[in-house]
Amino acid sequence: MSIYDYAVLNGAGEEVSLSQFKGKVILIVNTATGCGFTPHYEQLEAMYRKYSDQGFEILDIPCNQFGGQAPGTDEEIHSFCVLRYHTSFPQMKKSDVNGENELPLYTYLKKEQPYKGTPDPTGPYAKYKDVVQKMWGNDSGIEGPDIRWNFTKFVVDRDGDVVARFEPTADMADVEKCVASLL
Repeated sequence: MSIYDYAVLNGAGEEVSLSQFKGKVILIVNTATGCGFTPHYEQLEAMYRKYSDQGFEILDIPCNQFGGQAPGTDEEIHSFCVLRYHTSFPQMKKSDVNGENELPLYTYLKKEQPYKGTPDPTGPYAKYKDVVQKMWGNDSGIEGPDIRWNFTKFVVDRDGDVVARFEPTADMADVEKCVASLL
């Protein structure tokens, strides 16, 4: 299977086939409106405006699995993002990214790019050390597929290959460099 064999539901409950994004660079991110990383929306929107005319898409998939930080309906989440961060990229239906009810898309993404260990806690998001502790604990050697927290990002190239995974604490400049290199 390829990423183009998957579909997700948008906020209105309509099926969105990922095949419609063939030939584009896609960033898929699980989001939350009440998270310390929620300001990533501002940087995501800036990237979208900068690169969307070059074949870049963002799929925003709200998720309430981490600390209940995406409360509300799909409509309320969408309104918050548009009003607060002026987002214009596609937002999908709130969904699970881990566990028994996870989106099949996330099963595929995690298989292609599993978690590879704790990011540098002294990096640009050092101020979130409490969140990092909650996400990764003390064991920097933990590996496995699961999403650890909100705002984990997967980058898909124009051929549909999942080429990178960025944990929430990754520097957004690194995410942008990766995306730009594929355009």
